[in-house]
Amino acid sequence: MPKFVTIGYGDQEGYDRTDAKVRDEAHAHDARLLEAGAVAGIAGEPVRVSNHDDAGMTVESGSFMSSALPVAGFGIIEAATIEEAAQLVSKTPCAVAQGVVEVWPLQESP
Repeated sequence: MPKFVTIGYGDQEGYDRTDAKVRDEAHAHDARLLEAGAVAGIAGEPVRVSNHDDAGMTVESGSFMSSALPVAGFGIIEAATIEEAAQLVSKTPCAVAQGVVEVWPLQESP
């Protein structure tokens, strides 16, 4: 079955504005996804790694990309189509708590 990488964006303010019942249902949905084999977790502090021309590694603190909302978490899910993957993540905490979730098809390396 195809795999998809999910990136959830959201902040505490949006989470706190969301009704507790909606949040609880979203966390229960996350638990069901994990039981079904999804991999998910909360984002920590990132580093940027480069090694141009294999001339030496450089590591810098912080994210490479910026967005209006901070990255809140990541996941890998399985779904038959990207539409099904989108439906699965539409009930997750980031999606219901005033955030957004990106869904990226994870294609095998050649």
